Amino acid sequence: MPRVIDLPTLVIVIITPIALIALVWGVTRAMRRRREFGSPVDRATYHTLHTASLAAQHLRDGLTAEGASKAAKHLRAMLGTRAVALCDNASTLAWEGAGAHHREQVWGHASEVLASGRTVVLDARDVACGDPNCPIWTAVLAPVISDERVVAALAAYGPSASAGLVRATQEVAGWVSTQVELAELGRQRSRVMEAELRALRAQISPHFIYNSLAAIASFVRTDPDRARELLLEFADFTRYAFRRGGAFTTVAEELGNIEHYLALEQARFGDRLEISLLVAPEVLSVLVPYLAIQPLVENAVHHGLESKEGIGHVSITARDQGSEAEIVVEDDGVGSDPEVVRAVLSEDQDGDSVGLGNVDARLRQVYGDDYGLVVETAPGAGTKVTFRVPKFAPGIRPSP
Repeated sequence: MPRVIDLPTLVIVIITPIALIALVWGVTRAMRRRREFGSPVDRATYHTLHTASLAAQHLRDGLTAEGASKAAKHLRAMLGTRAVALCDNASTLAWEGAGAHHREQVWGHASEVLASGRTVVLDARDVACGDPNCPIWTAVLAPVISDERVVAALAAYGPSASAGLVRATQEVAGWVSTQVELAELGRQRSRVMEAELRALRAQISPHFIYNSLAAIASFVRTDPDRARELLLEFADFTRYAFRRGGAFTTVAEELGNIEHYLALEQARFGDRLEISLLVAPEVLSVLVPYLAIQPLVENAVHHGLESKEGIGHVSITARDQGSEAEIVVEDDGVGSDPEVVRAVLSEDQDGDSVGLGNVDARLRQVYGDDYGLVVETAPGAGTKVTFRVPKFAPGIRPSP
């Protein structure tokens, strides 16, 4: 006799295995998460660090109104309070959370903190608005300090101001102070690099410019087409060398500028100058400091080969080294006294070496002392200059 199952029973029969699978999956996932993050303390630590990293992304440029507004929600999550505000010495930068009508009071509340650099706790007499439904009754305001100056105040608003909230607000304000100082250091580094670039542009050899124009002039009557091509090469080289923009460019763009430079030098040296180029495609898009490679090539041609008899050879190599790119410029010219090169790099006095000290200083400013120039040379033995750059480095962006 066929078995009859009514509709409610059928639904239970179908759903029960699905629900069981979902329950097992959920329990397994929860257990896996507990294993991954360990104890409740581990999970709380992870959550706090993650929130701090999110806030830091918006403070990279310092305490701007836009950055402060985006960072404020993460700062409020770190403090666990009903509202958070940030203000500088001129205005309120951000309000995040309940009671936004209190925003106009923030700068007045922060005046003592901005003047004295001390943490201030305000009670309902100073903060409450009279609305019984408003959760903003007290405030804790702590100074944000950069370069020993009070540059802003962080305010935590809520129904009460416990001793724990006071300590937490001070700690978070101290963390914000660190981010502001890092942003200022970044700006200072950018200003230094811009000054270094201006110095390098001013140092572009008048001797090279004179010789290039002289070589172009020599072709005007004998080979007008060649003269026209060289003028275009000269225009492209100077346009790149004196362009305005960011401090970084790609290896591909640097090599393109070197191509213009070498076309002009080969017009002057003729068959005496041989060039070899070996570049891994993987490094073409890697960012390097602007005008980091061309001065090394100019140094190889000008100081390595100009006074050498016979044919001179310059090789340019860009290698893929996993997380780094390695750039090597080598010549078989007259070489140099290692002590002279060491003095150039240590004192940034470029005298007989075009731009070496400048390039070395900028590499170290950007990547650290492990990423300066490595120069191998001796009288009569040629010169080999090597440097490495990380393929990816924080805060390094291509020129707009």
